[in-house]
Amino acid sequence: MQQCWLTELKMAARAAAPYPIGSPFISPQPGLSCQSKRVALKLNPHNPPLRGFSALKAASGITREPGNSFFGKDSFAALMGASAVPTTRKQNRVSQYRFNPRASHYKVTILGAAGGIGEPLSLLIKMSPLVSEVRLYDIANVKGITADLSHCNTPAQVRGFNGTSQLADSLRGADLVVVPAGVPRKPGMTRDDLFSVNASIVKGLIEAVAENCPQAFIHIISNPLNSTVPIAAEVMKQKGVYDPKKLFGVTTLDVVRSNTFVAQRKNLRLIDVDVPVVGGHSGSTILPLLSKTRPLVTFTDKEVEELTAKIQNAGTEVVEAKEGEGSATLSMAYAAARFVESSLRAKDGDADVYECAYVQSNLTELAFFASRVKLGRKGVEALISSDLQGLTEYEAEILEALKPQLKANIEKGIAFVQKQPAAA
Repeated sequence: MQQCWLTELKMAARAAAPYPIGSPFISPQPGLSCQSKRVALKLNPHNPPLRGFSALKAASGITREPGNSFFGKDSFAALMGASAVPTTRKQNRVSQYRFNPRASHYKVTILGAAGGIGEPLSLLIKMSPLVSEVRLYDIANVKGITADLSHCNTPAQVRGFNGTSQLADSLRGADLVVVPAGVPRKPGMTRDDLFSVNASIVKGLIEAVAENCPQAFIHIISNPLNSTVPIAAEVMKQKGVYDPKKLFGVTTLDVVRSNTFVAQRKNLRLIDVDVPVVGGHSGSTILPLLSKTRPLVTFTDKEVEELTAKIQNAGTEVVEAKEGEGSATLSMAYAAARFVESSLRAKDGDADVYECAYVQSNLTELAFFASRVKLGRKGVEALISSDLQGLTEYEAEILEALKPQLKANIEKGIAFVQKQPAAA
């Protein structure tokens, strides 16, 4: 019997986790410690075992203590909610909480939910304790995914919307819209090769967003991201509803990859590693600032060159490995889900949320630029300029070299919208 309820508790704790977000919050301000406090769940022998488990509420018997965990620090905080009250057990300094997450109340729409990224992303978002409703939209094949996902016993409700006639309904009242729609890369293609198809797709979807939920946070995933974000901005401008603080190009995957590759190369605990990535989101426009890695790490010149190239070409590596069957889907869904949760935590009042994102920017002469940003209730609260200070000679050279290509990508997106007739 003891083993039975131990197993039940472990399963319940895992079910309660929204998903591990991968990286802790690392303060970008110089002089502040880069160490984060991690949390772990363990059985409390002084409390009775779980007698049951319903959604995200667990019975007593679970404690919180520093250490490694299935939960990322910020995911755990979101799960516990603002109402969690700690009590200290002096003998072993373990903080104990009751599971009492705040009510989920955000509606998230995924445009392109039946695609290679959209489907796993839908599952991850449904697992977030901050989401009350997941809306799945695509031009076809949504019904089955909706039925399948709706069977998962997490609180978020699932609604499916199939075809362009239901696009508006999928967006009305949405708090956050994620756009992974479009065709994926195939071997030999660059992200820019996707422009002719995906530019029109993104333009049409953002026109619908502008008409039905202009105040929502907009997360663009569709490639070529360097151009599709400017496309979205121009569409919103034409509609008179553009808010640059709420439009994001999701570059989180570049950070996720950088953290992974650096941790592997330097034999570091992944949860401790944070590498800011700036520039754009294609090949040589991606610039991992390895000199800004937290914790402080020393790299040889060869390591810097090899890691930079590996990070820049990681997407191509996946495309080639899949042999024509698609591009990065699982890692992209994971990274996008992390950014969704960060955005919702900020929207919910968390004052310490930082992520890298491709946004309208004044950090360089470029209109759009990926950098670390501070997120808040209304979107981007601040662009973190300190990451661009004190660059190594190698990083400074790459930064200058990427600007012409990124500028051309941005101008291509803007020109595409300006040449097209505005939708009625």
